[in-house]
Amino acid sequence: MMNAGQAPGAGRGRHRRMTWWRRHPTVLLLRRVMLALILLAGAVGLAAQDRPAPPPVIVLTAQGPVSPAMSDYIRRNLDAAAARGSPLVVLKLDTPGGLDTSMREIIQAILASPVPGAAWVAPQGGRAASAGTYILYASHIAAMAPATNLGAATPVSLTAPGATPGDRQDEPRAPLPLGPSRGEDGDAAPAEVPAAPPRPTGTAMEAKVINDAVAYIRGLAELRGRNADWAEAAVRRGESLSAGAAAAEGVIDFVAADLEGLLSQADGRVVMMAAGPLTLATAGLAHEVVTPDWRTAFLSVITNPNVALILMLVGVYGIILEFLNPGVLVAGTIGGISLILGLYALALLPISYAGIGLILLGLALIVAEAFAPSFGVLGIGGTAALVLGAVILIDTDAPGFVVSVPIIAGVAVAGLVSTLIIARLAARSFGARVVGGAEGLIGAPATVLEWQRGRGHVWAQGERWQASGPAALNPQEVVRVTAIKGLVVQVERHASVN
Repeated sequence: MMNAGQAPGAGRGRHRRMTWWRRHPTVLLLRRVMLALILLAGAVGLAAQDRPAPPPVIVLTAQGPVSPAMSDYIRRNLDAAAARGSPLVVLKLDTPGGLDTSMREIIQAILASPVPGAAWVAPQGGRAASAGTYILYASHIAAMAPATNLGAATPVSLTAPGATPGDRQDEPRAPLPLGPSRGEDGDAAPAEVPAAPPRPTGTAMEAKVINDAVAYIRGLAELRGRNADWAEAAVRRGESLSAGAAAAEGVIDFVAADLEGLLSQADGRVVMMAAGPLTLATAGLAHEVVTPDWRTAFLSVITNPNVALILMLVGVYGIILEFLNPGVLVAGTIGGISLILGLYALALLPISYAGIGLILLGLALIVAEAFAPSFGVLGIGGTAALVLGAVILIDTDAPGFVVSVPIIAGVAVAGLVSTLIIARLAARSFGARVVGGAEGLIGAPATVLEWQRGRGHVWAQGERWQASGPAALNPQEVVRVTAIKGLVVQVERHASVN
């Protein structure tokens, strides 16, 4: 609506003057640029939402003795991490040592895996002793939490009680430097650890075992560029180091108090894989802890030497009981399952065949005592064989793989109790009245079936017998058997039946 005195068309002219800038080429260009930027930002946002998150770092927990169960757990999860494309597998290590065979299986799996592995001795107060030191040396990244230690890698079967592994009292030991030396320019120079001189050992076998272990750990050290001389000292003299000293000596890569610190310090490091050098990019990555599953727990239980021995004994006794009492089924079923599990567990453990032979001999003697009573001679001998077999059953002194004394005592007590019971039953059987066979028929009651002139047939103990006796007996009369001549029984009248 126009105001009074306003000329027609004045409003339209003013509108055209106010909106001319909207059609200006510069304004139109800016609008197009802003629209393009908005569309680009939206596309980037959608692409970021559609892009999958990178695979997490896998964290495995290796706590306790190095065993077949731990080896199976680590090997399976290394394969799973490779299938998921994980950038790193962290092995949280806290072990006193363990079996040589399981340790080598773990190391072979680490070396063959396409995923780099980081061994991290944690939590604080943990250790990587004996077999754990080898695993630490084999890993692409070696780290330790504060207040942890590693070393003492001498094969334990060669350690004399009360002596330091590999030591001789008449041989002085060269001290190991505890920190890096300084060069002429003041920079830290790699510390040099004097190589442990080979020493004569008690037997040729000890020398072979020590030299094999030294060569193995030196090869791992050379592969990862770590201190090989200290590694040899750890095997020959049982040397150990704290976390800080290990980092200073070049035994490990760094000290990390937590997992985030480990991933941050590992970021950017170049590790040598089978396919070539690989630069780690681990800073800020998410991690996933894979705890041991039921299979690992089950293997851990049955590969305990005490459990394996008990399973085998239960299996053998159950099968023997099933043979003695056919049709029971429960004893045979439990015994068969226990025996198979026990044999499977022993197959995974380093066993002594002499120990297995003594255990089987002991069981055979106890069974023979049951079938051919010797008043304890066979049973006591079988118990002694069982105890000796249990003592030497496991052919290693690795921590956690020794048959305990209470279990051996229990085997001895069970064998002696079984022998005493069998001997007592045998002694009682000699004084008991015979109740079976021809001898058991004498004195037993019989029923007359038919009778004429001192001869006829009687029914005794479920059978029909020819009989002779008094001249006149009535059918269905009860008589007593007094003697047996061939297939003919002699009977007396009812008045004599007990």
